[in-house]
Amino acid sequence: MNFNFTKISESNFQAAALEIFNFQYLNNLLYNQYCNLLKIEPENVFEINQIPFLPISFFKSHEIKTTEFNAELVFESSGTTGSINSKHFVRSAEIYYSSFIQSFKLFYGDPKQYCILGLLPSYLERGNSSLVYMVDNLIKLSGNTNSGFFLNDFESLRDILISNEKNENKTLLIGVTYALLDFFELNKFNLKHTIIMETGGMKGRRTELSRNEVHRRIKLATGVENVHSEYGMTELLSQAYSNGNGIFHGPPWMKVLVRAEDDPFNVSEPGTKAKGIANIIDLANIYSCAFIQTDDTAEIESDGFFKITGRVANCDLRGCGLMVADI
Repeated sequence: MNFNFTKISESNFQAAALEIFNFQYLNNLLYNQYCNLLKIEPENVFEINQIPFLPISFFKSHEIKTTEFNAELVFESSGTTGSINSKHFVRSAEIYYSSFIQSFKLFYGDPKQYCILGLLPSYLERGNSSLVYMVDNLIKLSGNTNSGFFLNDFESLRDILISNEKNENKTLLIGVTYALLDFFELNKFNLKHTIIMETGGMKGRRTELSRNEVHRRIKLATGVENVHSEYGMTELLSQAYSNGNGIFHGPPWMKVLVRAEDDPFNVSEPGTKAKGIANIIDLANIYSCAFIQTDDTAEIESDGFFKITGRVANCDLRGCGLMVADI
């Protein structure tokens, strides 16, 4: 399909989403069967909140593919001990690369501006992590000799942060939450040239904390005014970012709606404030499914910003979502 999601804007988002819906209805057997069970056909869908959203659990039980292809990448969720992990079969690595690079540039500018440090031990210890793939490519694009991953080498990470601050080098430290907390409990700084970005996730390593408490502890240890956050998941090829207070915004080709907790087919209209369970449209998911029912509860602001407030009761805790939210 000849479709460039990076050209999407607010003015053409709905038309593009409906185009992708028609394409996936015709070329994704599972999604077609799901829509048919709901008795929903493309000719009767005129608004994006009328599009059927596929429950995210199907990524655990089925290969979600639009058209037939051999995947260039297969991303797998981390999950928890004993859980079944989701898998995302990616037709083209270039699609994912284009999505995360363009999104990063939109929110943070050229990666070459930064020394990029990845503190993602649990993700590095296993394979097939979309987060590690993204950060690894950002590290390469930064071109900085000090950029890199740090598994358990807190001493080297500390020394690089101190050196970068001394030399006033712009730095991005992106880490899983429990590892950032472990690191900053052992090391105190006054960081003026460093962005700290948490990806969520206690991974069963520490007591669950609210995002506000996590950010409070990191601020006390570093002196930063705000802690940034990344919101993504295995089933999506796009990320949303927050520059503080857990308020996220995605790229133009990604939109978050909410569905009612007692009615999965009662979906909020775009551009309206609402609370419920997050439904995500990710138009980078051209060859999987662009319309996903997640298990995250959310608050949507009228300007498109959103806040993740928790998880649906009795659903599996997932890799990047293992953080108690402030409700």
